[in-house]
Amino acid sequence: MKTVLIGVTGGIACYKAVEIVNDLSKRGFDVHVIMTKNAREFVTPLTFQTLSHNKVITDMFDKVDKWDTEHISLAKAADIFVIVPCSANVIGKVANGIADDMLTTTVMATKAPKLIAPAMNTAMLENPIVQQNIAKLRDFGYYVLNTGTGLLACGDLGSGKLLPWNEIVEEIVDILDINNSED
Repeated sequence: MKTVLIGVTGGIACYKAVEIVNDLSKRGFDVHVIMTKNAREFVTPLTFQTLSHNKVITDMFDKVDKWDTEHISLAKAADIFVIVPCSANVIGKVANGIADDMLTTTVMATKAPKLIAPAMNTAMLENPIVQQNIAKLRDFGYYVLNTGTGLLACGDLGSGKLLPWNEIVEEIVDILDINNSED
């Protein structure tokens, strides 16, 4: 059974991550979720826990039932690490090696393939700093999905929309298949 680690960052597109976790779980993947503080403002950990059948990690200092360094054990167990939706903030942190929460610490510690599914306002996405950070991640070997175009939650029309959840699931499966065939 393949282990999929999903990092969920803050943004209205969090609800699509729920569908991704649900679909992957139904397909038989072992899905673990790490949520940032901002993500918990949009969706509760209980939602992800119910669908993944695994404890949701929300803090580096959560009490644990057994001793292990959780970000390291999750990082080692992952066959793929997916950040969906991925905010401009987390893109910037990861691209510049900042590991100041459970999600960014774990992504730095994993050797698994990493897939980033950005979602943000068009102006943020088009900002040269964000574009440079996305290019940097791609140069580091991260898979970074393009965004969709359409009406955004803020009312703007443009790019920055998270891709449909089923397309992201297919990308995850494809990356796992590619890496499985290389083993």
